[in-house]
Amino acid sequence: MKRIVCIGDSNTFGYDPRDVFGGRYPAERRWTGLLGQAGWEVWNAGQNGREIPNRDRAIQALLRELERAGTPDWVTVMLGSNDLLQGFDRSAEDVAERMERFLRRLLPRFSAAHMLLIAPPPMAPGAWVGEPRLLLESARLGPCYAALAERLGIGFVDARTWGVELSFDGVHFSEQGHAAFAAGLLRALAEDAPAE
Repeated sequence: MKRIVCIGDSNTFGYDPRDVFGGRYPAERRWTGLLGQAGWEVWNAGQNGREIPNRDRAIQALLRELERAGTPDWVTVMLGSNDLLQGFDRSAEDVAERMERFLRRLLPRFSAAHMLLIAPPPMAPGAWVGEPRLLLESARLGPCYAALAERLGIGFVDARTWGVELSFDGVHFSEQGHAAFAAGLLRALAEDAPAE
């Protein structure tokens, strides 16, 4: 069985935006759970509200957590949405710079050949997304991440191409969105050198 480590925020955690207490979709409806059903051993390193770790203490804490995952066949990283939501003047380029610093800390631990940077689906107008800036910068994140992945020699996919449905808040995946995301990621992982 192949092992995959999935580093992310609430969309990796599986947050159900209908749950005011921060609960998750059932495991069989989350994209990480769907990977498990497809035969992958999944280490879910998703956390609600997680921004790209950029302070040494946060990076070290995550690396210690990932040590328990052993040696995975793949590592996926999908972060950046919270950096835009919580950084009121951040651009897609700013977020990509934060991501580069983070990935450079991960690369000594994990093989670049089996690291996959995922651009999250762009935000949509919704309860959490009212600013045109968020729509614009989240849409620009994919090209910025693609350039970063090329520089670092790691894999890249843009989840905007997978038809991921977002919930009423404009940020979190619906159940159908989780299914579409899982299908897209499984296609990418089936390729030897996933890139889009």
